[in-house]
Amino acid sequence: MKAVVIRAFGGPEGLAVVDLPAPAPTAGQVVITTEATGVSGADALIRSGALAEYGFREGHIPGSEVAGTVTSVADDVDASWIGRRVWAFTGTGGGYVEQATAPAAEIVALPDDLSAADAVTLGSSGAVAHFGLAHAHFTAGESVLVRGAAGSIGIMTVQLAARGGAGAVAVTTSSAERGKRLRELGATHVLDRSGASDGPAPESYDVVIDIVAGEHMPSFFDRLSPNGRLVAVGAVGGQPPADFGTRLMAAFRKSLSFATFSAATVAASELRTVRTAQFAAAARGELRAVVHDRLPLEQAARAHELMDAGEVFGRIVLTP
Repeated sequence: MKAVVIRAFGGPEGLAVVDLPAPAPTAGQVVITTEATGVSGADALIRSGALAEYGFREGHIPGSEVAGTVTSVADDVDASWIGRRVWAFTGTGGGYVEQATAPAAEIVALPDDLSAADAVTLGSSGAVAHFGLAHAHFTAGESVLVRGAAGSIGIMTVQLAARGGAGAVAVTTSSAERGKRLRELGATHVLDRSGASDGPAPESYDVVIDIVAGEHMPSFFDRLSPNGRLVAVGAVGGQPPADFGTRLMAAFRKSLSFATFSAATVAASELRTVRTAQFAAAARGELRAVVHDRLPLEQAARAHELMDAGEVFGRIVLTP
């Protein structure tokens, strides 16, 4: 089978297409013939080498979510999965392939009316958005700011906050055109990347969902209302300054909170329940999956070039 590996950490040119033996399922696994693979910000970070300290090595196959048809299962897995269309979480890698393996506990059956591309655009991002808002204790009527809203996690957070009855849904983004598209998805206010607005917008927010992190994250503590909560659900902009907590302490009397959120802390059964509900909602047209482009698996490097250039609105999907 064809697969994409990180031959050398650094730029997208370090990705290479190779031939590998077709996989066989080991205990608890299924094999999926992929129809679509999602390209994420985490994939780009791993490829750059920024996460090498966490054990990633050259030769790694990027990609954490695929959709396709189950073609074989291990002896200890229900054989009725064979022939069914599913979404699957492959872990911290293993998705940029024509045939993927995944734990049976991490697959979700897909509605007939939902495309594989839409599934890999919603599967991980929708769960992070859902549980990220829950982690922030968001309730109807509260104001929400989504920092870095043009990616798949941000787009889903905007939709879920709006559906959840947010009093305001502000977004930071890089252009007026992106702001217009985010308004169509439920945003009520559009800010630039620094959090400034050229029109009326709330001065502070009850909840900030931050996908970016990076050096400017501490300035968004200043945008929190009393008892406000900032939850970092990603770090596509890199790590925040080591002393970022001093900004919180300086606002001690506002009782602000900071937290990180990773879907790795959520039980597989809870993730499956939420994903099943979101896939059904998308099939009914109640949630929108925004696919920036579909590219052949062999053009994974091109997908990463677009990611690095900040040109992606939604998610790029690779197809075999």
